[in-house]
Amino acid sequence: MTAISTSRFARYAWVVLAYNILVILWGAFVRATGSGAGCGSHWPLCNGDVVPRAPEVATVIEFAHRLTSGLALVAVVVLAVWAFRIYPRGHRVRRAAFWSLIIILIEALLGAGIVLLEYVEANQSWGRAAYLCAHLTNTLLLVSALALTAWLPQMGPERRFWPLSGRFKAAFGVLLLSCVTGAIAALGDTVFPATSLADGIRSEFAADAPGLLRLRLVHPVVAVGAAVYLFCVGFWLRRTAVSAQWLLVLTVTQTLAGAVNVVLLAPVWMQLLHLFLATLLWLSLLRLSLQSSK
Repeated sequence: MTAISTSRFARYAWVVLAYNILVILWGAFVRATGSGAGCGSHWPLCNGDVVPRAPEVATVIEFAHRLTSGLALVAVVVLAVWAFRIYPRGHRVRRAAFWSLIIILIEALLGAGIVLLEYVEANQSWGRAAYLCAHLTNTLLLVSALALTAWLPQMGPERRFWPLSGRFKAAFGVLLLSCVTGAIAALGDTVFPATSLADGIRSEFAADAPGLLRLRLVHPVVAVGAAVYLFCVGFWLRRTAVSAQWLLVLTVTQTLAGAVNVVLLAPVWMQLLHLFLATLLWLSLLRLSLQSSK
């Protein structure tokens, strides 16, 4: 194994991570635009065809997501094979690449389940909410595994990263809770779109409001609490790692983006930006946890 081969591997790992983030955002676009049923309840076929004929806009959006997701899987397979070829047995880069492959396979199965269970469009069942939470959690694990695959080749083998300190366990916990409640809130925005901010608030507090709509109120409370804790973690460590400064900046930016998202009634572009910032915030916390370990 040479420095050139590991450098090329790391660059490829970064490309795979970036591409997967784009695929994740496209998946959110599918949900936000109500295009999840664009291929009907068929999987892996699209409306019974390998390639849809005379597709509608929703079909194009959903089919494009399936194609990009398939390419993401192929890219991770290549990443895992490459890691196993250039790193010795038991190496942590091998383990990170292996888990990237396992998690993206689970991600594919979860994506198929959304279609087959018809958790799309106006479906407002508790099953769909729980499924989306599991899907988002798995997505964050995938991003983490891919980021570790890219970061670890640049770090000395003597560095120990685990177990995490209590401070970081709590930070990941509150951020995950914020992301999960955010997924439920985004689902509420899709299924129960508001015509105005006042209308949205009235509908949430109405006596006959659906449970999913009421849960939309939970996210802002959890998000503010998580932002306060993450800001404190970043502030405590601001002089020890550059990632702490990024954590501070992203925490503030994401909080402001959340407020704008509410005021603008969650337009699709804002939902995508909000998710993108959440992903960057998760990665900055992961990076900080690595840099702060002994």
